[in-house]
Amino acid sequence: MKIKEKILVVPEQALTRNRLRKAARELVAERGIVPPGSFSFIQQMADEIIAQTDTNSSFREFAMVVCGNEIWRPVVAATPFSRRLLLLPQCLKNNSNCNAVIDQLGLICAGCQSCQIDSILQKAETLGYATLVAEGTTVAVSLVQEGTVDAVIGVSCMSVLQKSFEPVSRAAVPVIGIPLLFEGCAETDVDYRWLDGELTNFQENKELEPLSVSALKEQVNGFFTEEGLAAMIGSASDQTTRLAIQAMLTGGQRIRPLLTALAYSAYVPIVSEDLLPALSVVVECFHKASLIHDDIEDNDDFRYNKETIHKQNGIPVAINIGDFLLGKGYELLGKLSLDASAMAACYRSVASGHVSLSLGQGADLLASTHHQILSLDQQLEIFERKTGSAIRVALLLGAVAAEASENDLAILKIFSGYFGMAYQIKDDLDEFRESNEHTQVADYPLMLSLLAENAPELMNEDLRIAYAENDKIQVFEWINSHHIIQKAEGLLQEYTSKAYHELDQLGNLKMKLSLYTVLGKFF
Repeated sequence: MKIKEKILVVPEQALTRNRLRKAARELVAERGIVPPGSFSFIQQMADEIIAQTDTNSSFREFAMVVCGNEIWRPVVAATPFSRRLLLLPQCLKNNSNCNAVIDQLGLICAGCQSCQIDSILQKAETLGYATLVAEGTTVAVSLVQEGTVDAVIGVSCMSVLQKSFEPVSRAAVPVIGIPLLFEGCAETDVDYRWLDGELTNFQENKELEPLSVSALKEQVNGFFTEEGLAAMIGSASDQTTRLAIQAMLTGGQRIRPLLTALAYSAYVPIVSEDLLPALSVVVECFHKASLIHDDIEDNDDFRYNKETIHKQNGIPVAINIGDFLLGKGYELLGKLSLDASAMAACYRSVASGHVSLSLGQGADLLASTHHQILSLDQQLEIFERKTGSAIRVALLLGAVAAEASENDLAILKIFSGYFGMAYQIKDDLDEFRESNEHTQVADYPLMLSLLAENAPELMNEDLRIAYAENDKIQVFEWINSHHIIQKAEGLLQEYTSKAYHELDQLGNLKMKLSLYTVLGKFF
């Protein structure tokens, strides 16, 4: 017997809707609740205001919507109209008289005024909103992640609002959701007074105005031009300098300089036009140096689909270019206009990161050289030291330069470790799934550690021999038969959740929401 889905309803009376909205607003203000809120937390809030206002429990889901709205309201209100998206559903149109055209993105209003869509769009666009008439929230989330907009006011049916909660929450999209007054696929209706109030609500607050991660990424990419790097690193007339600049310009997503720029921008009231590019280039100098040395150590011939520097110019030249970039990174760091205590903290952070990275890389190289399969704890420790430390340096360099609080710095240190481990777990999973004729068994060490832990009977030399002989067929068979993929996915979820938990402790809302967006893109 099929269980009927619960019908999600909106209170018919505006008085009931407004009473629940008011109760949610007061609860958020009284307890100082900040975004984002988890699904279970918002459920608890909804139950509380339902009981407090003596409202029928059938409106619980509606109460959850208004609680979520009130949590996000200060951030949305602080977002300029020109950085917001208004998302309307196509079912608001009048089917009998509608002359609109529907393309791959959504409905293009013809301005026939046979329904309220035209007047709503006109008002929103006059204010400066981007507008979209489409079903669902996938496009809206994508626009926020691409940096086109920073906040969303969305009108939709209750069922769509409920389904969209998880992706919107995971991506930390600042959103106000306004439910249609009744479910249906055509000629529905909305509380226009409520919608108008949300559209016109703007309260300038630079501390709450969200950072656009994608827009900042574009800005960071602009720092890495041949002319800009020559001005910082030195004249490209010198061959070593020229090769170093080419290494800086070649490939990569520039995640580390982006994290540095995010941390710095989140904690300063006014961004220095000199410090932001300098900090970004410093971090990338260290990163590119580590990649050059890593390619030599791993004997890799290609990176970013191009021959590696040591393949093109020989190992001695490549080592020297890596050393040159390390030196330049420290030299540029020493030239930053920071006070003595901040400068000392930056140097400590970078030096500590290099030591941790070297320890992790050393353990990794030794294990690989001797075809040693590490325990799961040992492998995760390598991930934390190699990738976690690189993320930690990037975040702390920006945050320390911006004089972030000691509490937030401590949280960012822990977060970086979890982020690094989750990143590498995902990388191993991707490496296994995308295996080709060039893939080696050693390319996914986490899978081997999990296999050894979950199939101890194989450790009687069988697994070690298969590893040493690069017997991919046999190792693949064992990984699949022992459900190692599922175990790795569970581990990825565990460390991603730990990273989110640390973010929830941050005192700086801009930093928290920006890193939520970063995690949402990665995982």
